[in-house]
Amino acid sequence: MKYTADICDSNEKLIDAGDIRILSPVFRPFAKKQHMSGQILTVKAFEDNSLVRSSLEQQGEGRVLVVDGGASNRCALFGGALGKLAEKNDWLGVIIYGCVRDSHEIIQCNIGVWAIGTNPRKSKKMGFGEVGEAIDIRGTRIYNNEFCIADDDGILISSVDINKLI
Repeated sequence: MKYTADICDSNEKLIDAGDIRILSPVFRPFAKKQHMSGQILTVKAFEDNSLVRSSLEQQGEGRVLVVDGGASNRCALFGGALGKLAEKNDWLGVIIYGCVRDSHEIIQCNIGVWAIGTNPRKSKKMGFGEVGEAIDIRGTRIYNNEFCIADDDGILISSVDINKLI
């Protein structure tokens, strides 16, 4: 198992070149799985989780869904039902730049879930947003099909396959 701190220690040149980026430390884990690494599918979804759901309805094949929710704390983009759906469809986990709800259900799912907070209110469902496009989270540009690793120390985004590092 590879950890973010070890990857950073062994790959300073890739960090300096921008091939490995460290997400701002605003995220916290909400699920049972406290370590994950995989290829990214990006979603941009502000206060509307329709595209989060439709993405998780597809086979994840061990990928990680990274959602730019615009840091909204007015509603949740992910909850217990979506956690179960993600687990069923072989998603490794989700990173939500926004809020989750049903944290008592999410903790039971065998996926990784990182978010910036909780909110009991559900999101709108109007189909707004984008899937598979580049997103920005607190100044970090994230491209679809890049790689990420998340653990207790933080979240790394990489243009290089994380599994080939160290």
